[in-house]
Amino acid sequence: MTIELLRSLAWTDYRLSLLFVVLAPLGLLIWSITKKAKPITNLLVIYWRVASLLLIAVYLMMAELPFSFIVRFCGLLLVLISLWFWADLNEEIEDQRGELKLAFGAWRWAMTFYCGIAAIGQLPFLKCALSKEAISDSMCQVWLQAPWGYKALLHGGTNAGKLGFIAMIALVLYGLYFIYFLLFRLAKQGRSATGF
Repeated sequence: MTIELLRSLAWTDYRLSLLFVVLAPLGLLIWSITKKAKPITNLLVIYWRVASLLLIAVYLMMAELPFSFIVRFCGLLLVLISLWFWADLNEEIEDQRGELKLAFGAWRWAMTFYCGIAAIGQLPFLKCALSKEAISDSMCQVWLQAPWGYKALLHGGTNAGKLGFIAMIALVLYGLYFIYFLLFRLAKQGRSATGF
């Protein structure tokens, strides 16, 4: 694969990510709150908690931390799982009617497809996580260009190392909450998001 083709694919991936991972679920969350569609709102709140791992990955990539590629891959898989995991919410959403349910269902299937394809597409680039030398490879650097553009747009002259440090703290907190979820909440509640 040529660098130009890879660059085109990487930027397409980030643009799709902006659309499917940020803009569409934000609009759906606002819509579900105004329509008082509690099951959809609950699932979208869970989605945002899980999807925050993808934002953490972007900030780790700004600092050129090799393990950011693994974090992004794991984030895609966790988002994919979180969309369908909750048995009680799935049943309640099935009982919903109207345009919101249709839009939410279309987004959920589009996200499922996007996360699956994006995760498969990331597999060859997990080698970028092996070392600081591996991430210096031109094929790995292509995946860092969009996060650097995001940094230039939103964080200007902020040191990338400082942003990476904040992202590492966020990753540790995310990891601690995830461990708590696995050991206590999941064991107690199973696939019930509401705990009943």
